[in-house]
Amino acid sequence: MLFKIAFRNILRNRRRSAMTLLAIAVGSLSIVLFGEFVAFVRAGLETNAVQKVGHLTVFRKGYFDYGAGNPTAFAIDDYEDVIRMIEEDPQLGPAVNVVTPTIALTGIAGNFDLDTSKTFLGAGYVPGDRDRMRRWDEHGVNRRRAREERSLVDDDESVGVVGVGLARVLGLCERLKIADCPPRPAPVTTTPPPPTADLPSLAPEDGAASPSTEPRIELLAATAGGAPNVMSLRVARAEAQGVRELDENAVVMHFGLAQKLLYGRGQRKADAVVVQLRRTEDMPWARARLATLFAAHHLDDRLEIRDFADREPFYGQAVGMFGAIFLFISFIMGVIVLFTVVNTMGMSVVERTSEIGTARAMGLQRAGVRRLFVVEGALLGAGGATIGVALAQLSAFVFNRSGATWTPPSAAAPVPLEVLASGHPGLLVGAWLLLAVVAALAAVVPANRAARLEVVDALRHV
Repeated sequence: MLFKIAFRNILRNRRRSAMTLLAIAVGSLSIVLFGEFVAFVRAGLETNAVQKVGHLTVFRKGYFDYGAGNPTAFAIDDYEDVIRMIEEDPQLGPAVNVVTPTIALTGIAGNFDLDTSKTFLGAGYVPGDRDRMRRWDEHGVNRRRAREERSLVDDDESVGVVGVGLARVLGLCERLKIADCPPRPAPVTTTPPPPTADLPSLAPEDGAASPSTEPRIELLAATAGGAPNVMSLRVARAEAQGVRELDENAVVMHFGLAQKLLYGRGQRKADAVVVQLRRTEDMPWARARLATLFAAHHLDDRLEIRDFADREPFYGQAVGMFGAIFLFISFIMGVIVLFTVVNTMGMSVVERTSEIGTARAMGLQRAGVRRLFVVEGALLGAGGATIGVALAQLSAFVFNRSGATWTPPSAAAPVPLEVLASGHPGLLVGAWLLLAVVAALAAVVPANRAARLEVVDALRHV
């Protein structure tokens, strides 16, 4: 009976109730749509990070904190045994998508045809494993993205990729057909350039590449023993990195070539073993299982495990920023709903003062009056929130098929812009409950004022 009376009271002034429902629906629509956009951004950031560095990475202890100063001293010499142990584990193996070694190195890249050189940040990958890692898309955020051209090949260690900025600095724009590359000005030479013709001769014979029309650069790095080592790299293409500092330094190469640069003909090692899982939700369990395996094989004193959030701090910063914005917008929408319902219920109390006095005279207690108005507020909140959630799902369906694009942080090119309208029932339920509760609480103030009215004064109200 209480809900029936509250519903009839809402229908008494339909225009005011409709405006209140509309305000609550707009608040619900805003919270749900922005929440689904934040979920899409988080899924996109997670996908990019996992495609790049996997879910978990195995390092030699100390590498993560001190390896940048001397990476060869913190390399994993038995990395093949570690990979085999992970792949053959009956529990962890089925959950793993890719397990692969990687190498990071620094040095000098030179194009001696133009007498230009630049420091570089190199990364060595197993080409087939890298391609499989870059196809990982658990959340489906890349399903509308164009398939990326394959950069490295397994059977040719001499082929690599550079950042667009590095290609520009080394004068490779024309040969790589890079668009929007400014013309290279003529250099002003005041002193004879240093001789460079002998540098390529330092490269070992097995690093020589077959003749090709592709542009070639020379990579100079120091081996584990401190000796200079030069290898030739044929640049297949240039890839924009999204961050200028990285774009002007990035060199992606075959894992075998990176090993030759760092270790020459000596023992070959890996800086890290990257583990990419099929599902992100398995990461805590997989990390614990890896720790158990290392302890069983007496490797726990030599190896440590890091997740992608440790290796990509930008992920945590971006997720935290969007989360804070979402909370702020939710707070603003909640305040708007609060004052809208307070105003609506306050006007209703004023209009129904005589009725309140009559009900009190017939024996209705103060608590009954208070419950009646709170239930009316809750019904308004629940109705508006339901309309808003439904409109949000409809809007998401239309928006996801609009073909909108955007360039997210650290991205080099526009990507599809969507909202994750499915798979997040907690967001829908949470937004609905939030606005229903806020509307019910907003009705408490006018409900208390109605309950405190004196019977005689209420009956004499005109």
